[in-house]
Amino acid sequence: MEIAFDRWIVAEAPLAASPALPNPCLEPGSDEALMGHFQRGDEAAFRHLYDRYRSPLLRFVQRLVPDAGESEEVAQETWMAVIRGRERYSPRARFVTYLFSIAHRRAMDRWRKRGRWPETQLNAADEIPGSCIHEPEWRSQNQALGAALLAAISALPLLQREAFLLRAEAGLGIEEIARVTGTNLETAKSRLRYALRRLRASLESWK
Repeated sequence: MEIAFDRWIVAEAPLAASPALPNPCLEPGSDEALMGHFQRGDEAAFRHLYDRYRSPLLRFVQRLVPDAGESEEVAQETWMAVIRGRERYSPRARFVTYLFSIAHRRAMDRWRKRGRWPETQLNAADEIPGSCIHEPEWRSQNQALGAALLAAISALPLLQREAFLLRAEAGLGIEEIARVTGTNLETAKSRLRYALRRLRASLESWK
């Protein structure tokens, strides 16, 4: 299956902090409005949310948990947490941020249970100059490039991979990525930039 490279590689603009959002509950059909309907007992509203984010969430989890065989379980735990916590949900942030925050915690719990923890620091020798945030507008033309792209994503250090996937799969901005991962803006921005640089280097031959 062909994969459009620009679906994954993020241009410079998304590195900016997310703009302030209007009250999402005033937007009919928004994730937050659907969650409000679900809180009032509308099961169909939850089904809409589930259908909207089932695949992006599963892909996110599949590339983060220590064992790929645990991905379905972690995704299920995430959705169950949404169901059980629906009465406590408040749209202070976008629903997608809330959802992927839960998935992040569940994935990190799996690392803790194994007595391991992903890397927490970046390599100072890999410092990125400002000009490196400009990403090439590549396109995938065949299955080989798609496979190379997925392999390059899998090879990213875990925390960089997570930041990249939160942008690519969930469409989160820097502020939201920082909120989901419990880091500050600069750390979130650095992780994403490092991830983009590594991906670009891994796929240099496809330019």
